[in-house]
Amino acid sequence: MLNDELLKKILRDTGTFDANGVKQLLQENKDKDPNMSLESFLLKDKKMPEEMLYRIVAQFYKLPFINLRDQPIRQDVLFMIPEAIAVSHKIVAFEKTENELKVATLEPTDLQTFEFIKRKTGIKLKVFFANPQSIEEALKQYRQSLSAEFGALTVIKKPSEDDKDDEKKLSQLAEDIPVVRVVDSILEHAIIEGASDIHIEPTETDVVVRFRIDGVLRPVMTFPKVVAPGIVARIKILSNLKLDEHRMPQDGRFKIENPNYKFSMRVSMLPVYDGEKIVMRLLSETAKALTLDQLGFQPKSKDIITRNIRKPHGVVFVTGPTGSGKSTTLYSILGILNTPKVNISTIEDPIEYRMPGVNQSQVNAKIGFTFASGLRALLRQDPNVIMVGEVRDEETASIAVQAAMTGHLVLGTLHTNDAATALPRLIDMHVPPFLIAYTTNLIVAQRLVRKICQNCITSFKMPKHILQQLREQIDIDSIWTTLRREGVVAKDQKIEETTFWRGAGCVQCNQEGYKGRMGIYEMLEVSDDISRLINSKASAGDIKEAAVKAGMVSMIEDGFTKAVRAVTTIEEILRVTKE
Repeated sequence: MLNDELLKKILRDTGTFDANGVKQLLQENKDKDPNMSLESFLLKDKKMPEEMLYRIVAQFYKLPFINLRDQPIRQDVLFMIPEAIAVSHKIVAFEKTENELKVATLEPTDLQTFEFIKRKTGIKLKVFFANPQSIEEALKQYRQSLSAEFGALTVIKKPSEDDKDDEKKLSQLAEDIPVVRVVDSILEHAIIEGASDIHIEPTETDVVVRFRIDGVLRPVMTFPKVVAPGIVARIKILSNLKLDEHRMPQDGRFKIENPNYKFSMRVSMLPVYDGEKIVMRLLSETAKALTLDQLGFQPKSKDIITRNIRKPHGVVFVTGPTGSGKSTTLYSILGILNTPKVNISTIEDPIEYRMPGVNQSQVNAKIGFTFASGLRALLRQDPNVIMVGEVRDEETASIAVQAAMTGHLVLGTLHTNDAATALPRLIDMHVPPFLIAYTTNLIVAQRLVRKICQNCITSFKMPKHILQQLREQIDIDSIWTTLRREGVVAKDQKIEETTFWRGAGCVQCNQEGYKGRMGIYEMLEVSDDISRLINSKASAGDIKEAAVKAGMVSMIEDGFTKAVRAVTTIEEILRVTKE
């Protein structure tokens, strides 16, 4: 669907209507139905032929127009673009010559998808603009083709542990072409969409596939139930798991790679009522550690981190719930410290990024290689810097603090909601308070917020009733005082006068209004005053109060800074910070 602002520009720039004509159209549209889009108004009420309207759009984008209803498409050409990508990005391959692939699209600015298809097929693209109805008709051909192939699948009744033929049948099913195509399509779609996890869930009637993108689960495709055993068998074969085991959970891993990407897939199989649920975590082996700027650290926060990691010894903790980006922050810090003059060793579960020049070890609980035993071993490797993936028990916490006392810089993660709570948590792990006070340099607490899609960003001023609702949830006046103090807004600037931002939703962000993520942070430096509070076993509340008096910017205040600067929305900040 074309949004009204874009369509107005298209109509004016192509000379279809002059400025007065467009103004008159908008008034007619408003009088008829203010909730109807300009696109629908033109097609339904003004009776503009669909092909005429989209030929005008093609002219605006300087692309040739194609009506796919008049275009027979060979199946081998159609399937050059996986179905999931074709459906979600509204793009269809319809003709192939020796040196180019012709594709029809509804989103001519989706350069990322074009580049992916170009790399996947290995030939250059010729892009056409098409009308939506003909794209939808072409997309139906995927379903018709797969439906015919599903009908020829190896049929397996409900698997039984006693049936010795099960493994043979499942192995055969995993090699069936439609099953291979479905699994390949799921994996390729997840990679191009930037998913962190894939959920494949059997229900009573079908198989639902959901992706976690930017921290939020989204349904992306549904398959008929007949394909469920095949998908499970295919992924078990890829992961080297037992094909005939259906009653016990299984964990495995496999890799997928081509010249453009390399991913390690962590696989978890869980028996559920309607079959086996699969969750796959995607870990890019070619991804590089992001810089502190890319992660969203403000200049002041960046200075605090840099100052504390340059100290020859001590502990830097990064805290937050699961999935809040703690490991990514630690990798960025390692990237700063990683020089040939420094010996860096890590103990992780799992190793999420491969870092040249860093000695990375993977926890393996089955053979007794835990965080604690691994950390002990690392101390015999003459390290300067040690990273502990997670400090979760008394033994690991004690060894980490002892290592900091003996001249090592230790980086680690903790599961706490804010920075101040990390200090009492260590006391709960029976680490002596004087050791915590002496060794801890810095605690970084963080959450991940979705970034506003820059393709469909719009501005607004906060209405009074929304501001009132906000005051009922948070201390907005205190937050605003901090923003004034930090120079984020002018000294006399009121919230009502401030411009905030949100995404309207477009094809590039799947109508979500968000694309990508970044962190919001709070940085608690352990000063002499904080050390005294730790030694007196003060509460997290007292520690936080002292840190705020010393100038600490809280996580929610950092979030509002980014909302004012058009990076994220107030809704996102509240979503991730509410406890």
